[in-house]
Amino acid sequence: MATPTASSDARTALRSGLPDRYLTPEDIAEMFRLPSVETVYAWRKKHIGPPGIRIGKHLRYDPAAVRAWVDTRTSDDD
Repeated sequence: MATPTASSDARTALRSGLPDRYLTPEDIAEMFRLPSVETVYAWRKKHIGPPGIRIGKHLRYDPAAVRAWVDTRTSDDD
C-alpha cells in the first residue's frame, strides 16, 4: 500500500473540515507533516506557503485561506 503524501494528508484534513478557529504555525506543521514548525516560518519568509496574518505578536492562518492555498497547489499538479 502506498504511503500518503503530505499533500494528500492535507487535502484529507481539509475535506474533513478544519477547526472553526484560526490555525497556529504548529497546526500547519502538523497538518502538512512538516519536519518542524521552522519550515512554516521559512515558507512565510519566502512567500511560498499559505498566507498568514499577524494577530498581535502571534502568527495565525485563516482556515479558508489555507484551503484556497491547497486548492491552488493541487490544481497546479493536475
